[in-house]
Order: sequence, then C-alpha cells, then structure tokens
Amino acid sequence: MAGVTGDHYFTVEPNAPAHAREVQFTIAGRDYTLASAAGVFSATRLDLGTAVLLRKAELPAPTTTGTLLDLGCGFGPITSVLATVAPAATVWAVDVNERARELTAANAARLGATGRVHVAAPEDVPGDIGFTQIWSNPPIRVGKDELHQMLLRWLPRLSPDGIAWLVAARHLGGDSLQRWLVDQGWQVGRHASQKGFRVLRVSR
Repeated sequence: MAGVTGDHYFTVEPNAPAHAREVQFTIAGRDYTLASAAGVFSATRLDLGTAVLLRKAELPAPTTTGTLLDLGCGFGPITSVLATVAPAATVWAVDVNERARELTAANAARLGATGRVHVAAPEDVPGDIGFTQIWSNPPIRVGKDELHQMLLRWLPRLSPDGIAWLVAARHLGGDSLQRWLVDQGWQVGRHASQKGFRVLRVSR
C-alpha cells in the first residue's frame, strides 16, 4: 500500500488541503463527534460499510482486555468505538495515511483515551504484539493483490482464540474474499449481511 501513488485515502501523505470538518454518528446508543479532513477515507460521513460493521458485529464487552487492532483506521471511527466500549483494552490504530493517523490520535484525545490508543504506520507496530481482535473495513480498492498481502501480514497476528471482524461490499468482492480466506485456512462465517455488505467473522 505504501507504494500506491495519487492522492487517494491510501496515499501516505495527502497533498489535498485538509479542510477540517466533523463527522457525527451513533453506535450502541452513544453519540460520537469526530474530527475529519479531506484526503482520508470517507472524510465527510461514517462510511456505510464501517457503519454496518460496527452495528452488526459483536462489539467488545466492557470487561474485554487485551490488545485490539483497527486495521486501516482512517480518521478513527472504529478505534473510537472500540476504545469507548472496551475501556480496559488497548487499541492499535494502523493506517498508511499520515493525515488519518493524526486525526485518529486527535479523536482518541477527545475521548480521553490517548493512553490506551496507539496510532502507528504499519511498519511501526512492534512485531511481537499479537491481537485478541482485529477490526477492519479493508481498502478493497487498492486491488486484490495488495488486499491479500495486507491480510496475510496481519491476520496471523491474531491470538489463538482471537477473532477478526471484516466488512466488504458484495459487489466489490465480499464473497470472493470469504472464499479466499477459507482457502488460506481460516474459519470464516458470514455473520451478517446488510445494504450490500458482508460482515465476516474470521478465526483460526
């Protein structure tokens, strides 16, 4: 992903003016107001796929501990929800986009979760850290090869009893992604389908 050129949400350093804005949404009965900006994924609203993921997957319980990963965090909606519903857990928020990381860190600070949220570029996550949960609305538009390489890099870092929650649009290959994951040896269930999106539950 780091090699992708052009000013897209997966660009490492967006050139577009930031044009700061706020995005509001409600998940699990809580209202969120997060900082966003141009040059990041779904800068003006909570992406529909992310909304389906957060509303249909099983959010961590308040007693959840361990380390959670938001893979491709964007401006941080998944990170913000995870840090709120699981105050005893640590959240790593990973994105190649520098502006996205800055926004995620600012939004964690808004929520008083700075000490529990670690924002990093993929190459800056220590290799010895494993994850009890991985959450991702993966960047399908980077292409199948890039997407597969990303998942091959991060899914093996799930703990033995860990769970990954992924969302993908059916028309962008959500069903083929499920088949590919099964071919890689993962246990994959279609946990929910809504508005053209598949929510996949992935485990060892």
